Amino acid sequence: MQQRTITILGGGFSGSMLAIQLAHLRHPLAGTVHVVEPRPVLGPGLAYLDRRPEHLLNVRAPNISAFPDQPNHFIGWLHATGRPVCENNFCPRQTYGRYLQDLTTTILAGPASNGLRFEWHQQAAIGVEVAPNHQTATVRLGDGTEIESDVVVLALGNFPPLTVPGAGASLNHPGFHNNPWAEGALRTIKPDDEVVLIGSGLTAVDVVLGLRADGHRALITAVSRNKRWPVSHQSYGVPYPSFYETKLRGLHTVGEVVAAVRQQVREAAEQGTPWRAVFDSLRPHLGAIWAAWPLVEQARFIRHLSSLWSVLRHRSPQQNDAALHELIAAGQLQTQGGRVRGIKPVGDTLRVQIERQGTSTYLTPRHVINCTGPLLDYTRIQDPLVVQLRTTEHLQPDPLRLGILTDEHGALLNAAGEASALFFTLGPSRRPAYFESTAVPELRQQAVALAQELGCRWNASHQ
Repeated sequence: MQQRTITILGGGFSGSMLAIQLAHLRHPLAGTVHVVEPRPVLGPGLAYLDRRPEHLLNVRAPNISAFPDQPNHFIGWLHATGRPVCENNFCPRQTYGRYLQDLTTTILAGPASNGLRFEWHQQAAIGVEVAPNHQTATVRLGDGTEIESDVVVLALGNFPPLTVPGAGASLNHPGFHNNPWAEGALRTIKPDDEVVLIGSGLTAVDVVLGLRADGHRALITAVSRNKRWPVSHQSYGVPYPSFYETKLRGLHTVGEVVAAVRQQVREAAEQGTPWRAVFDSLRPHLGAIWAAWPLVEQARFIRHLSSLWSVLRHRSPQQNDAALHELIAAGQLQTQGGRVRGIKPVGDTLRVQIERQGTSTYLTPRHVINCTGPLLDYTRIQDPLVVQLRTTEHLQPDPLRLGILTDEHGALLNAAGEASALFFTLGPSRRPAYFESTAVPELRQQAVALAQELGCRWNASHQ
């Protein structure tokens, strides 16, 4: 059987999950899977390498098994390793990170049952050169290693947020934190330092909970256009039956879909069923709903509804929501509507300009933390590998600046719209295809599907 090589660039959740799914393919394969990840741990990535126990997953434990056909796998691992049952089924992210680390350690230990071998390179990829015949590509690593590959998978995860407009000279101020996930980013904040958060989504929730755990006492102000915090998860009984086939399939405008969902929410409420159950029934079909909209409708959704959707869809565990309300009731946490238009250093403080409806107000905290979320626009990402692939037109950013253009299998499209046989991607980069491409259930399914596709191509090449 011909030996083939897959190189996965990125060993966070998406890249490691793809490797795990490749190891569990049932048909025999021959070759090596290289995982390129410079961080000291393979598996968790930035999201689940979190060392803070107060930072929780926002998906319940029964829904985050690495294997869709073994829904109790993660829970079984918790029991087998002697870890406590997670409160309300929402586990610390660091616990899930250890689970992923254990799974990747297992596949690195020896050949998988299907014959594949796995190697981890604790290096950064600095370039990719496509062979003249376009059938292979050579991945170059920082230490000079070259990996000739039949397939290269971009599993690059999330990139740090863009600098806040108008930050200017504040970029080098010790009180300005553009990336809240940078190691030790918030450790310089003292208990009595006032803090401004830019954004009020799940990242802001994590920052607030981290400050609370560190004994922070001063005022925290979250600035956002809608002044909304994520709603909380709530338990409900029997899952709501899917209404995609009967009510939503074939709808091609945002207005039609919104009207149909609202009607369903009203009908469910009359039966005593909460709206969360209705929304959750949509989850398996969100990609199909998004894909059915033409580009102009997708753009309309992003302009008018995406922020509200994030609040309702990406919910926070009940214990997080209770902590926020406790801080709000105590007067330590508040929200202010508007956009941050400028940040200027003033001695030890920062002067933050907030604009709302043409009027500006100013705050002067000791610290400003950018919680606007990761950068998704691949026209603006300056990672050397991304720049190279973009320049050589192997990678095409999508028109809405959500990620990378791909076919239905995750193969990158070139400038002519042709699907690559060499380059694939999964994870947040596939938002143009699914819109929802950040949570464990969706990314896990992408990894399963891509592993199966690569396995089929592998076998086809031997026939």
